[in-house]
Amino acid sequence: MSARDINEEIIEDLYSAALMLADDARAAFDLRCEDTSADPDDLTRVALSIEGLRATTRLMHVLAWLLNQRAYMAGELSEQQLERCGTLPEEREADADNLARLEPSTRALIEDSERLHARVARLDRHRRSQVVAATPVASLQGRIAQAFATG
Repeated sequence: MSARDINEEIIEDLYSAALMLADDARAAFDLRCEDTSADPDDLTRVALSIEGLRATTRLMHVLAWLLNQRAYMAGELSEQQLERCGTLPEEREADADNLARLEPSTRALIEDSERLHARVARLDRHRRSQVVAATPVASLQGRIAQAFATG
């Protein structure tokens, strides 16, 4: 099995996991189903709104990154297009005070989304490091660094 096949399998597995988490997040953070008679200043409701937005945004970033990878592997995006549009945005971690106000199942969902983002971020960093290392300028810089290395 080639490295490309392994990458495709990893991307597909992560994509499936991200879709399932996104569906769970949609259900967990759908405030239309909540009791609307609660005080609008209720800090728990505010915390749920804030962390719901963070979690769904995090998951949408992951899904977008994975879709770009799938498109590249299918030949629908060039390397240049992937470089321009295929970088995963930085993580915005959940607020500890907000998390403390939420139910354990909701906290677990948020933590799952953070772990998924971290896994995809590692893949993104690895992919970007390979691209940088493959450029002629990076190769020349590496040779210069080796030539002047002290040791």
